[in-house]
Amino acid sequence: MEKISVFMRRLDDFVWGPGMLGLLLGTGIYLMFKLRFLPLRNLKFALLCAVGKEKGQSGKASKGGISSFSSLTTELAATIGTGNIVGVATAMVLGGPGALLWMMLSSLVGMATKLVESTLAVKYRTRNDRGEIVGGPMYTMANAFPNKGFGRVMGCCFAAFAVMSSFGMGNMTQSNSIAAAMKTTFQLPEEKTGLIVTIITILVVLGGIKTISRVTQIVVPLMGSFYMAGALLVIATHFRQLPQGLCEIVKMAFCPQAAGGGLFGSMTAGITEALRWGVSRGVFSNEAGLGAAGISAAAADTKDYIRQGYISMTGVFLDTIVICSVTGLALSASGVLGMTDEWGQLLTGTALTIAAFESTFGSMGGCFVSICIALFAFATIIGWAYQGEKAFEFLAGKSKYCIIYRFFYGFVAFVGAVCALEVVWDFSDVCNALMAVPNLICVLLLSGEICREIKEYEGKKQV
Repeated sequence: MEKISVFMRRLDDFVWGPGMLGLLLGTGIYLMFKLRFLPLRNLKFALLCAVGKEKGQSGKASKGGISSFSSLTTELAATIGTGNIVGVATAMVLGGPGALLWMMLSSLVGMATKLVESTLAVKYRTRNDRGEIVGGPMYTMANAFPNKGFGRVMGCCFAAFAVMSSFGMGNMTQSNSIAAAMKTTFQLPEEKTGLIVTIITILVVLGGIKTISRVTQIVVPLMGSFYMAGALLVIATHFRQLPQGLCEIVKMAFCPQAAGGGLFGSMTAGITEALRWGVSRGVFSNEAGLGAAGISAAAADTKDYIRQGYISMTGVFLDTIVICSVTGLALSASGVLGMTDEWGQLLTGTALTIAAFESTFGSMGGCFVSICIALFAFATIIGWAYQGEKAFEFLAGKSKYCIIYRFFYGFVAFVGAVCALEVVWDFSDVCNALMAVPNLICVLLLSGEICREIKEYEGKKQV
């Protein structure tokens, strides 16, 4: 088992090395320039569309589809997870405070990638044997490329890695986070937590996208508002330290000693660490470039595929630019970065975030963070359930086999809650990277046509 763990760690470090980060960033930068910065210029338009300020649309979904807002909340459910709490803390310890700035900058160009990949997913979607709307990068690859054989192979590769990621990153790691939080804060055994999560997950996913979207419409705004209110209170109680924290974030993003010396003396010095951890954790959080969000976007009952692409794009903004930045500012302003535990080890992950919230809420801070982790992680589980199921359906060829996936997905939640998941985390990271490769190839090959359509859309859009 130890050899497998070492192998997976090395494979994870390899696939998420400079090549993958360069491909993700390079694709985003290329698309941003090719689109003449339309993702940034039209951010207000996209946000207004996302909250339903749309002309010419009833807001009601037909059979087999869901509303544009429901597709966004389902997408956000899959992306807003423990990475917004734990991932930010990890990045700012391993990469220094400057990692937060690189996370924000990479997310800005990630908006261009998300816009293009989601627009393509909606444009090339189809209906399955039950008349339900289905789409995503696998359908884009199968339907858009002239060489159908090449497209089918690419689509199957993406779908296979998406299914594996749904079991790992989308499910087991999340249920494990819930179980750990419940045991630490409320002394609830992992088995009981796993059983509860499994039952609720099966009840939700058995209803398909309609039930999943109804749940996410309630859970996502609730959990986002709850967490944001707490994090903003932490920042407010430490507002005098906020300017210093902001200066530290900017300085250490570009300073050669960003993650070395002084407070972070045990870490490797260099701007590359801040860049690496900021970009990688930003991608883990918002999934721009991985392609999975396009599966949820394609379920929207709309004929305006470019508008839906813009709506999907707001997921990057809300997930990373808003929620992750607030987490980072709370950590920086509260002064917990660099704190150590009783054994002299640097606090990181959940422990660091709890320390920040305890500086404002006292002992209740741990309960607050644990509840947020449970809400965020469960939302990720049900959001990924739909994305993984549609990838499984693409491979199986018929929707009737999806019932097998739904029950197995619920069982996997229990396994994740009671197991140690170091290998699963690394395995999931590898699958995420392998998903990104065919998706980004597809995006780049089709970028000429779709970018031209998005630019021509400028004179037609209405809000």
